[in-house]
Amino acid sequence: MSRLKLFYGAALVDEAKLENYEEVLSRVSGDLLIGASEGKDGYGWVDLPEKGHEQIIKVAEALKSFDSLIHIGIGGSALGNKMLFDCLTHPFYNELSREERKGPRFYLLDNSDPHLFLSVLDMVDLSRTGFIVVSKSGTTAETMANFLALWEKLKENKLPNLAQRIVVITDPNRGALRKFANEIGCLTLEVPQNVGGRFSVLSPVGLLSAAVQGVAIEELLHGAKDMKKKLFERNSIDNNPAWILAALSMEHCLAGRNMLVFMPYLSRMNSFTEWFAQLWAESLGKDGKGITPIRAIGAIDQHSQVQLYTSGPNDKLFLILTEEKSKRNVFFPEKLEEDSLNSLSYLLGKDMKSMLNCEAQGTLAALAKSGKPVAWMEMPNLDAYHLGGLIYFFEYLTAITGGLMKVNPFDQPGVEQGKVYTRALLGKEGAETEKKEAESYMRHIRSLASVI
Repeated sequence: MSRLKLFYGAALVDEAKLENYEEVLSRVSGDLLIGASEGKDGYGWVDLPEKGHEQIIKVAEALKSFDSLIHIGIGGSALGNKMLFDCLTHPFYNELSREERKGPRFYLLDNSDPHLFLSVLDMVDLSRTGFIVVSKSGTTAETMANFLALWEKLKENKLPNLAQRIVVITDPNRGALRKFANEIGCLTLEVPQNVGGRFSVLSPVGLLSAAVQGVAIEELLHGAKDMKKKLFERNSIDNNPAWILAALSMEHCLAGRNMLVFMPYLSRMNSFTEWFAQLWAESLGKDGKGITPIRAIGAIDQHSQVQLYTSGPNDKLFLILTEEKSKRNVFFPEKLEEDSLNSLSYLLGKDMKSMLNCEAQGTLAALAKSGKPVAWMEMPNLDAYHLGGLIYFFEYLTAITGGLMKVNPFDQPGVEQGKVYTRALLGKEGAETEKKEAESYMRHIRSLASVI
């Protein structure tokens, strides 16, 4: 794999302090391999790059004939799909002709928002649309709400062969979706039992919709496999960028900088920052601990957030990511005839990719000058192979940072409590106590109100 470079000279941490984490990081990294080999809950993502993808390709072929594809899921069953779509397809994919696209137009139903639901239906012909529905438990309220509403629409339209239009991705043995798939006989893929949602993008959860859109998922997995080999082979903080970033994150968190600003200088990675935010926040926010992820995109957020970052409180660690080369570029003219544009002569003969990377370096320098801690990552280019490696890198980084913080990075008790209250408020049988609890908290919240 081409090298993923990490520069941390402006991270404002004594290297000797980072070395103090080496022994713990070695143990935590080794525990990941042991946990995966033993099939421990939450550790299955470690081995996903080696899993076969032939069945995913086969199911994807069954969906490619449709004009549109609607993917139904939320959280880890949706953010990864959007991330792969945005990073690896044309920014205006749905507006391309069928000949120019490599698959159906793609729509995502994640939030249980009626405006979103009806707006997606406005854009598709249901008779020419395929559907993927993803829920490991088969009971995720938002996903099942969208699915139930959509299933009713399909029956109302009396569409033939409904089972051939739907692919269910769920637990292999249990849950409402598994029972539904068995009842109607639709195609199914399995969510690996020991893989959590936010770590599932390199499983059928994320790979199926990407394969339908023509993404080379074998290259994604190849990149992830190569990254896995390097990360687990490098057992020194001197030669493992993930260990360095984990130690930096921990050291700055202890120093009161418990926010991590992740700022790629690529517009296509906007959804990657959303995927990372869930991965980082839901994995590390436990037991009163945590490092808050802040999403930004360069150079856009130079004009909206960098004022705060350079001149505001010193409570953040900054991670900026750039791409060395781009397959597409725009070149500026060598000379200008208009005198009114002479002030722009510094751009002449340059190209847009170089300009974007100079803007990243300008932000890095400005943050360093203001005394803020900065790390910089540079990847060769954003294609399926390197994206697969980057995904695995951040999953591994998150898991070992959880180990340093002494939290379980693979559970989400705070999320589960909200789900319990939601189902109770909707009238789930047997949840009367939880309903009374939730209503009591809501009465307290409403006890003081200000109305205009």
